[in-house]
Amino acid sequence: MRSDVLVLGGGVIGLSCALALLRQGASVRVLERGDPGSGASHGNCGTLTPSHAIPLTVPGMPWKALHWMLRRDAPLYVSPKPDWQRWRWLLGFANHCNLAFAERAAIARAAILQRSWTLLPRLLVEEGIECEYAPSGSLFVHRDARMLEHDRSEIEWLHRLGIAALALRGDEVEQMEPALLPGMAGGVLHADDAQLRPDQLADGLARRVRERGGVIETGTDVTGFRGPRGRVDAVQTSRGEFAGERVVVALGAWTPQVAAKLDLKVPIQPGKGYSITMSRPDPCPRRALVLREPSVCVTAWDSGYRLGSTMEFSGYDQTLNRTRIDALKRGAAAYLRAPVGAEVREEWWGWRPMSVDEIPLIGPVRRWNNVMLATGHGMLGVSMSAATAELVASLIADQKPVLDAAVYAPSRFGL
Repeated sequence: MRSDVLVLGGGVIGLSCALALLRQGASVRVLERGDPGSGASHGNCGTLTPSHAIPLTVPGMPWKALHWMLRRDAPLYVSPKPDWQRWRWLLGFANHCNLAFAERAAIARAAILQRSWTLLPRLLVEEGIECEYAPSGSLFVHRDARMLEHDRSEIEWLHRLGIAALALRGDEVEQMEPALLPGMAGGVLHADDAQLRPDQLADGLARRVRERGGVIETGTDVTGFRGPRGRVDAVQTSRGEFAGERVVVALGAWTPQVAAKLDLKVPIQPGKGYSITMSRPDPCPRRALVLREPSVCVTAWDSGYRLGSTMEFSGYDQTLNRTRIDALKRGAAAYLRAPVGAEVREEWWGWRPMSVDEIPLIGPVRRWNNVMLATGHGMLGVSMSAATAELVASLIADQKPVLDAAVYAPSRFGL
């Protein structure tokens, strides 16, 4: 059977694209190497964060990263092991760490984050997806007054982007969030942020894709492509060939390896994140928290509690780094009255697809006239998923998109 669209990748981005295309009337088949939502979509912190519009590519970040390299439990860790692809990506990332690039990236990120913030709650209602969605905002909490002043300097930047941010004193933060220990220097409230349970979101998206007539092929590893010059007629996999009129590559951190089979050099590196999922502690935070100095994200749902975040550049290393898991607990213990729950349900790691310029790659590639990318969302895949899907569906249908497609086009890297 030939599908209108083959979507490579069954994470939140791939499933969202598949659902948007099905809603538009296309026939869709998703090819996923594992189970739907089993990668980075599974164990992330589940926050929807317009507040994260400002990219990592700000001036001074390379020096901070070099300093952190000396600590294996630092919020950002780069393995010193030789890896030419990783070091070339890091050099490219460092070249983007200036104010002009950062401002352009912030505008692009804010646009897609805010569009998703509008679309996703509506989609959840229309498709009947239950995932503990709560528009309760997020609170950035500081123990260090110097870090607080740095974050306050970014509030005006967020305001220029149309994103809510409110500076709070220490006593205001502690009154707002009783789960915090006393002694906080202050914080920043991001009232427009929201949270959900990401594994439930992925499950709900997969269910609706199937109910709308889409097919999800699990245990299907992409091994190659077949077709005349400039066009892909079929995707070759561990389970045979699948034919499609269009191909959407939404493979997250695996994108560079698969795209290389199409002679595409996609500037993405896997950034490993960690999380611990537990039963709810008492007292439990009322909203998502970001504990700024250790860069630990705290999310509490009715069904559980999660500590997560950190960034590790160690290539495609598949081991769980115990030092970094323990750093999440230590970070939480410095801020919370009850930092961990009584029952540890899962210790997890996953690769985020980190784009070299902190802007996702969404749109067609020049070399192949029926191949499109939807990848490179970094730590914001859930946050950007709905708007990414809308953009992909608009481009495939040859409709004028709501977002400026040129901003996210892979052609900016010559692809």
